[in-house]
Parts: sequence; structure tokens; C-alpha cells
Amino acid sequence: MPGPFAGFKWLALINDWSVFAEGFVQTILLSALGLTLALGLGIFFGLLGTSHVKLFKLLNRVYVEFIQNTPLVIQIFFLYHGLPHLGIMLPVFVVGVLGVGVYHGAYIAEVIRAGVESVPKGQLEAAYSQGFSYWGAMIHIVLPQAKRISYPPLTNQAVNLIKNTSVLAMVAGGELMYHADSWSSTNLYYGPSYVVTGLLYLSLCFPLASFAKRMERKLEVSS
Repeated sequence: MPGPFAGFKWLALINDWSVFAEGFVQTILLSALGLTLALGLGIFFGLLGTSHVKLFKLLNRVYVEFIQNTPLVIQIFFLYHGLPHLGIMLPVFVVGVLGVGVYHGAYIAEVIRAGVESVPKGQLEAAYSQGFSYWGAMIHIVLPQAKRISYPPLTNQAVNLIKNTSVLAMVAGGELMYHADSWSSTNLYYGPSYVVTGLLYLSLCFPLASFAKRMERKLEVSS
């Protein structure tokens, strides 16, 4: 009986390389758009969390606590299976972007909040004395200083987001893991399929993870 990594299985994978290439490209697009959404939500809700207005802080906590304390897969299932019952039909790619974007936006919001709160309060007060509004001071004065501290955890969130796109395989999301599952389930060549899939994820995540570690070391040296 041939083993899980028999040579003919690798040859079959090479012949069907376009299946994995399509999933890889889809994962990159999904990750890029999901990260863009996550950054937008994270910055917005992160700044709400630093506001002195109680309503804004409440909105931050509701979003962050609800999203962080429910599994991503449940959120994806709600978008994919639940919204149609409300008359909202979304393409599975859009479900993926919304799912990972909203999920990681909650974590990025905490990163932004912590980064902003690490900036001395005197900076904000100085901005007010120069005529800046709260949002103007945040955008032009505080955030440029906070981003240096926030870069390493933000990069780690990008890595986690890329890996979490694999959850969409459960709803036929069309990304890399879905293509790997579909291809291997038709021929039972699971060994080569998952090895190559893991290496493709590694090729995306490892450079980002290494960049985050370099940034953390620079912060330790400068602090």
C-alpha cells in the first residue's frame, strides 16, 4: 500500500498546480482586503476607546468584547447562513472579507487604544492649545507617535488574519485551504496537498512574523 507521500501523488499535485495557485492568489486578495477593513475598524474603534465620551467608550467595549469572545467560525457561519434569512445575500468572498476584517478589527482596536494611551497626555493637551480638535489631534499628533509602538502587534495581527482565512474552507470560501481540501478529497492525496498548503501559508506569514520580531527588538533597544 503506497504511503501518504508517495511519488505519484506529488506528480499529480504538480500537474494540478493551478488549483493551488488559484487558491493562493485568492487568499492574498482576501487577506489584503480583510486587513484593510480590519485596520479601518481598528483605528476607528481604538480611538473611540480613548475618548472621554462615555458613549464612545461603550461602543468600543461592546464591539471589542463581543467579537473577541465569540469564535470566528461562528461569525462566519452567521454571515454565510444567517444573513440570507434576513434577506441579505452576500457572495462568499465578501463574507470572507467581512468575517476576518470585523474579527481582527476588534483586536487591532485594542492595539490602537494601547498605542494611543502610551503617548504622554501632554501631547494631546499641547495639540488642544494649538487649536486642534480631538480627532485632528489624534490624526496629526498622537497617531504618528503611537504607530511606532503599534507596528509589531499590528504585524502579528496581519499574520493571524492570513492564517484565519483558512476558516472559510468550511463555507466553500475559495481560498487556499478550500482548494487544498477539494483537490485532495477527490483523489485522497492528502499528504502532498497539506504539505504544500502549509508551505504556501508559511511563505506569507513567516516574512511578516520576522518583521514583527525585528520591530520589537528595535523598540527594546531604543527604550
